[in-house]
Amino acid sequence: MKTLIKLGGTLLDAPESRSRLAREITQAVRNGVQAVIVHGGGKQMTRYLAERGVESRFINGLRVTTPEVLDAVRMVLAGSVNQELVAAFVAAGCPAVGLTGMDALLTEARRLNDELGAVGKPIRSDPKLPNLLITAGYLPVIACLAGDSQGNFFNVNADQMAVSLAAAIQADKLLFLTDVEGVRGADNVVYSTMTLEQCRSLIDTGVATGGMRAKLEAASEALGSGLREVFIGPGAAPGIIARLIAGEAVGTRLIARTRTKQLLPQ
Repeated sequence: MKTLIKLGGTLLDAPESRSRLAREITQAVRNGVQAVIVHGGGKQMTRYLAERGVESRFINGLRVTTPEVLDAVRMVLAGSVNQELVAAFVAAGCPAVGLTGMDALLTEARRLNDELGAVGKPIRSDPKLPNLLITAGYLPVIACLAGDSQGNFFNVNADQMAVSLAAAIQADKLLFLTDVEGVRGADNVVYSTMTLEQCRSLIDTGVATGGMRAKLEAASEALGSGLREVFIGPGAAPGIIARLIAGEAVGTRLIARTRTKQLLPQ
């Protein structure tokens, strides 16, 4: 079973959390799961920029990326965050390989708009390199930095990059591991299951904002591209990887459609 796992938030910040998730994912790989990891590192980026007196600005959950911010993305996301995560997998006994979307133009992107600066939207991902690594027994660990055929770098939303890569490798499951328990409705109750229509409703009514809005938009795109199911789950929960892969009802499961008339929060 091919599974793309997106890691972000504080899950990457603490060594204990990185080590635990690395051990859990390594065990899943040993049990036969063909995994690809995509990671962000927004909290580390914000901290790095603040320490240098650079204010972080966001539009609809996307970081405005000036040339100075783009340099930080290359140093922090593709550098320290990626390598610390790779090291955690190596320590867990899993041969991980750190990559970005620029490597072999793994993920090609185009600029979204001038207001956001060097923020790109993935337009295609090439499955050959991750599939080659998986077949050879390696774990691809990919930072959310993409490129284009002219050699330009783009800061891309990690959720969107995860969707692009999941579609390219034809993943059976896409797991978004986050700092929250799942997707909450207007009444602050976590939904156990959601459809595309419910995702759009939360976005259109302003219930889902910022990072969750970006995550739901990415999940909707994933389902629209043919992925069967997407999970948004609490990365801090013990055994979360095995539980989600087994289909346990934890977090929020997103599906393209349902036969029931209405799905209620759990």
